[in-house]
Amino acid sequence: MINKEVAKMLVKQINLELHSGYLYMEFANFYEEKNLPGFAHWYVVQAGEEYEHAMKIRKFLLDANEKVTFSALADTDKGFKTPKDPLVAGLKHEQFITASIYAILEKAIAVKDHLTVEFLQWFVKEQGEEETNAQANIDKLEMVGTSGSALYLLDKEMGHRED
Repeated sequence: MINKEVAKMLVKQINLELHSGYLYMEFANFYEEKNLPGFAHWYVVQAGEEYEHAMKIRKFLLDANEKVTFSALADTDKGFKTPKDPLVAGLKHEQFITASIYAILEKAIAVKDHLTVEFLQWFVKEQGEEETNAQANIDKLEMVGTSGSALYLLDKEMGHRED
């Protein structure tokens, strides 16, 4: 049903999405250590979304009778110093994931794998939202700074993100 080379790229994407969740849980751990439970909550929810993305791709592949395999997850960066560091790393990571989705989409278009092109449209939209949210979090933190009551209120806001 779908192009074999595109299927291999999608399997790789599953593993990238799972790694994203792993990375975001590392961010959550950092924020817990910094007594910013709202930021931690935001990234726990984000990690769950990444798992859902991986499972969505997995189901698509299985429905197309493609084999799905998992790779070992790479380790994550643990050298964060400031509350802004994970936010910036998160934006860069989302940009990396967007580029990966675009590469798969471009390949699917090139080989006329219309089913995958249609499937990936949801991910294109989702990645636009992911990058927008990541940048908004950076902008908010830059506006309030990294100490005082404004940071406390931003942390509370981050904690209201729904699962």
